[in-house]
Amino acid sequence: MDTSSDPYDDSSPKQGSFAHWLSSQAGLLPELGSVLLSLIEPLDSFVAVKSLVTGRYVFASPGLDHVFGKGPVAGSIDNDLMRSDEVIGMRRVEQSVMAQRTMVVSEHRLELAGRRREFTVTRAPLGPEHILSVWRERTEERHRESHLQRALQQIEQQQKTIEQIRRELQQGSGRDDLSGLYLRAQFDDQLLREIDLSTREHREFALVIIALDPAPEAARAMGEEANLRLLEGMGRMLRANTRSMDAACRIAEDRFAVLLSGVGLATAHARMEQLRRQCTAQIIVLNGVDMGLSISMGVCSFPHTASKQEELLAASEAAVQEAQRRGGNQVVLAAIPFVN
Repeated sequence: MDTSSDPYDDSSPKQGSFAHWLSSQAGLLPELGSVLLSLIEPLDSFVAVKSLVTGRYVFASPGLDHVFGKGPVAGSIDNDLMRSDEVIGMRRVEQSVMAQRTMVVSEHRLELAGRRREFTVTRAPLGPEHILSVWRERTEERHRESHLQRALQQIEQQQKTIEQIRRELQQGSGRDDLSGLYLRAQFDDQLLREIDLSTREHREFALVIIALDPAPEAARAMGEEANLRLLEGMGRMLRANTRSMDAACRIAEDRFAVLLSGVGLATAHARMEQLRRQCTAQIIVLNGVDMGLSISMGVCSFPHTASKQEELLAASEAAVQEAQRRGGNQVVLAAIPFVN
């Protein structure tokens, strides 16, 4: 029975698909294959086609010959190229590809010339008897990842040691154990003194409220310990980036405040923008994961924004909330009221 015109036969390429177009351009196939190879190999990827009937590679791009270093891959079988246990892993994935008739991505570790090398191999069925595979080596990438992981673990241990020493040194000092900063009571006293002093001397000062932005998903998955490490990190950043005449305090669970004595609004904004950038670059590690540090800040000034304690706090808090509403990781200036 002739099925070439059978309306229910869907084995031919669908109208408008790339395969349908390609089937009508037989003369372009050799050139197309050459172009695709020229695009793939500069990306450190290599192409091979294997016959499942013979188990031999019927095609392999030149880069794959260099990877195995045992002569041409085309015409070889897996046993010619790799160890028997590695061959078993290859065949297992190939059987899955042909059974599912779909693309499968797998990871393979091969011992080649006495060196273990890692590859990501993407396979797809090519007709009823062949498999197309695209190989990409990951060895150097995985080495870099391993080195980075060890470096992060060293940083994490150093941070833990520093925080332990800091806690021991500041015992009985009236500071927050977690951040090493002054507490809310000292902040309120300092703010009142700064208002009084600045009023008498007719000078400015700036008040900054700082909020930790929501932690990344990876940090949230590690629970409360991740939050504690972020609070410690925020304390380190504020202790390192405020002058002796300034007051940096932890005023709530996730709120910090900085009084910048004798500083106007423009200077305060510039300094806090620098602090924000430094926090973004800060490495805070837990269980080998760099959690980062993102903050939102609201800046107001005395007497331009407000001249009373409650009004200054409210203005800065409103600016912080606006910064977080905009997506976080930014500095927002509090609104300056217009006086008729």
